[in-house]
Amino acid sequence: MKKSGIIAIDGPAASGKTTLGKLLADEFGYLFLDTGVMYRAATLAVMNEAIEITNENAVSELSQKIVIDILPASMPDGRSCDILLDGKDVTWQIRSPEVEARVSVVSSYAGVRRAMSERQREIGLRGNVVMVGRDIGTVVLPEAGVKIYLDASVEERAQRRYDELHARGENADYQEILDSMRRRDQIDSNRAIAPLKPAKDAIILNSNQLSVKQVYEKVRKIIQLEGNG
Repeated sequence: MKKSGIIAIDGPAASGKTTLGKLLADEFGYLFLDTGVMYRAATLAVMNEAIEITNENAVSELSQKIVIDILPASMPDGRSCDILLDGKDVTWQIRSPEVEARVSVVSSYAGVRRAMSERQREIGLRGNVVMVGRDIGTVVLPEAGVKIYLDASVEERAQRRYDELHARGENADYQEILDSMRRRDQIDSNRAIAPLKPAKDAIILNSNQLSVKQVYEKVRKIIQLEGNG
């Protein structure tokens, strides 16, 4: 049975899920949770511990031990929230190309996904939440009242990620980002555990050639029609 007050937004990397989710959460006064930051934080922890990402057992064990917390943004530097890993602010560290290149492998492990998904579901079932990720509508919250699958071409998404890094003054190479994103799409779509795909009852929206405002208005109308908000 579908539950109103739960909005699930899925889609590939840099499709605009986070921006859209934050706008909707602000509009309706809902909690915003970008589940991808949990997997990125777990990946950073693996890197910090110098664990080989192909060592599934060690990676999964570490994911059970680390403490990941998400808090309201503490500074106006473009962040939508604070991401803490064992008490340390890693909000921007988890957006590095190094994490980007590894997160799909780490997030493909069943033990990691169980650890992250259990907490995500607990939070989501409280209601009044906008949750974004890759398996929210299919696995974490299949009873969500509204399910959106936000897509865009890999070239468009790579350009968005390049612009994001460049705007923060970080060195970035478009081709490297594009190649990394293609690899990530391949892993995310073909993994055995919770592959990236639209839920059967999701509304699919392609954001190519659409501004943030246009995407937001389209989804806002969908939510109002579904009676959420």
